[in-house]
Amino acid sequence: MEKLSFVGKSLPRKDAEIKATGKALYSADLDFPGMLHAAAVRNPRPRIKINGVSDAAAKKIAGYRALVTYKDLRGPNKWPLVDTDYPFLPEGEARFEGETVALVVADSHRAARAAAAAVEIKYKELPFETDPLKSLEKGAVKLYGQDNVFSKFFIKKGDARKALAEAAYTVEGEFTTNYQVHAYLETQGAIAVPQPDGGLVVYTTTQCPFYVLDAVAAACGLPYNKVKIIQTVTGGGFGGKEDVPALVASHAALCALKTGRPVRLIYDRTEDFRSMSKRHPSWSRVTYGADKNGRITSCVVKYVLDAGAYSTLSPIVLWRGTVHAAGPYEIDNVLIETYAAATNKVPAGAFRGFGQPQISFAQESLIDELAAKAGRDPMDFRLHNLLDPGDITATGQELTSSCGLRELVEAVREKSGWDKWAENGFRRVEGNKARGLGVSAAYYGVGLGAKGRYLDRAGALVNIYKDASVTVNVGNTEMGQGALTVLAQIAAETLNAPYGSVRVEEVDSTKVPDSGPTVASRTTLMSGNAIIEAAKPIRDNLFKTALDMLKAKGADIAGMMEASEGVFSIADHKVTFGEVVKECWNRRLKMCEEGWYAAPRTTYDMKDGQGDAYVTYSYSADVAEVEVDLETGVLRVVKLWGAFDVGKIINPRLAEGQAQGGMLQGMSWAVYENLVYRNGIMANPNFTDYVIATTADKPEYDITFIEKDYEDGPYKAKGMGEVPLIGVAAAVANAVKAASGARVTSVPLLPEKIWKGLEERKAAGGKK
Repeated sequence: MEKLSFVGKSLPRKDAEIKATGKALYSADLDFPGMLHAAAVRNPRPRIKINGVSDAAAKKIAGYRALVTYKDLRGPNKWPLVDTDYPFLPEGEARFEGETVALVVADSHRAARAAAAAVEIKYKELPFETDPLKSLEKGAVKLYGQDNVFSKFFIKKGDARKALAEAAYTVEGEFTTNYQVHAYLETQGAIAVPQPDGGLVVYTTTQCPFYVLDAVAAACGLPYNKVKIIQTVTGGGFGGKEDVPALVASHAALCALKTGRPVRLIYDRTEDFRSMSKRHPSWSRVTYGADKNGRITSCVVKYVLDAGAYSTLSPIVLWRGTVHAAGPYEIDNVLIETYAAATNKVPAGAFRGFGQPQISFAQESLIDELAAKAGRDPMDFRLHNLLDPGDITATGQELTSSCGLRELVEAVREKSGWDKWAENGFRRVEGNKARGLGVSAAYYGVGLGAKGRYLDRAGALVNIYKDASVTVNVGNTEMGQGALTVLAQIAAETLNAPYGSVRVEEVDSTKVPDSGPTVASRTTLMSGNAIIEAAKPIRDNLFKTALDMLKAKGADIAGMMEASEGVFSIADHKVTFGEVVKECWNRRLKMCEEGWYAAPRTTYDMKDGQGDAYVTYSYSADVAEVEVDLETGVLRVVKLWGAFDVGKIINPRLAEGQAQGGMLQGMSWAVYENLVYRNGIMANPNFTDYVIATTADKPEYDITFIEKDYEDGPYKAKGMGEVPLIGVAAAVANAVKAASGARVTSVPLLPEKIWKGLEERKAAGGKK
């Protein structure tokens, strides 16, 4: 049995002190000699034809330096992402309120803001569309292509419609979900610094430094070797700093090239709301059928995402939602069609869960309804249909290993006292308050999967200095989730280096190759494996040298050498990591290596949606206890039970934090977060009017981890970050139904929606 020194232990966070004491330097904290400041000139309407941009009034503001428009681009006006429909700066048409039309540069932040407000956009308003379903109708305003569809996917397994017709029980429902704002504490920002050779160094808050590299090089017409991207300490991301930081950084870079001076561009909260990505709003119609024995026989789904004005990451977000749209159940007959529709609203992009929470809310709400029709306990019904090892998913993929879903459901069943609640129909009433219990289950493909497999790789550089300190460079980022810590633990374990001697740096694009995005719960798996790959040859040198040194000390090398806690030993003979490193340097052995890890190939076929979609999956089960005021519909989430299979847990305390944070974020989306558009204009772009859960709203947590080893993961780990959020909304909605009898089919579950359901139930004679 492998004895682990650092992996599996709750070691302290590497970045805890600098963040707790305020020493951490974010983008807005950096300063450079001669630095100027930029501000965006934004589109005031949902869709306009741009007839001109005038800075005549801005020139009268003290400190004003320059206006930057699309004419200042040195490369093609196509932001390189999944598609290239989003211009760096619009030329003839701006397609959503808040879109950056131009930028101004000034001596101070205040002067830049004033100058931006003074710039006049000469425009004509154009017809616009804000409803994704209307956008898909024939005769709709043409926003993209011939049909306003950015992307569409299809999964066909068996004959779903025939199976529905033959089912003993069927349920169908339409569900909608609203935006979710990332609400990271640090807004978007970047600083671009011109270099003597005509190149640029860009400092940016980002999840994906190599996306920034792609965009800056393209916009500025520079070769990659003249652009260096350095990730600054990043104050939260959750997906909101995946793609859009590349746009912000490109704007700063264009300003820097035009002025020849360092330029800082920092967003305020309102413009961050108005222009940066969000969780996609969604509409879905889901139908399930089951036989008389309670086995799900059929699933038919139509799923539409509101992508906003440009494609951005919508094709990949939609694909993940498509793959998971039938739920974590073995179903022989599946038919899924999905669409990402263009509208004249802020482009939606990545958000923790990546297109899956929306459809999970729909499917898991309906699973409860199907269980009720079949006369089954919702928990028993799920256990009867769950995916187990050896079962086949909706895409025809056999789950061969690392699947603990059944144990997770059993765990939340026991811990929540589910069977005791069942005696009263999962409902307890006291006065005008009713409490209810609801459950959900989910599975989540780890990594980028078949749709993103060309990006699913990671590099690492491991360097041991003469003083036995260790530096690790990777291409994936720390954004608050604890990556610096977890990756340091993996490096320390592999090298048998003291944990305190290992430092993982923020990303510098010149030190490691393009390692894809920091998304999809892939950092531990991908960068962890790359670190191990880099560390292996160094480890061989270390262990061989340690054995030689122990032999020289008189140790019997026929015995087993133990490497633990930074010490190498045979019986009573010991040498430290530092002593071994010194001898390796004396022997002129190589103490620096690169590592590379690419995800295994998948077999998924885009034509029919069949094949292996992901190399492995993580799993979750949730139970929610809620309290509903039966007179007002006001909802309070009392307690959340969550159970997770994410493979080996590298750092239990950090995993607990990820679980709590994800569950609270999922609850916040489910209950509170309601971004409002009126006639194409965002009505509440601020934290005063857009409500998010705070510590005062935090429910009680009960969290369980069941570690199902993934043999191809670093120390058998999978992925953690996104899993805790996915099933929360459905569990809460099911608990609301149990407590009140009201089935709310749209997120957020606002009091007025619950109240309306209560009134409808009264009008129907109180029947559920």
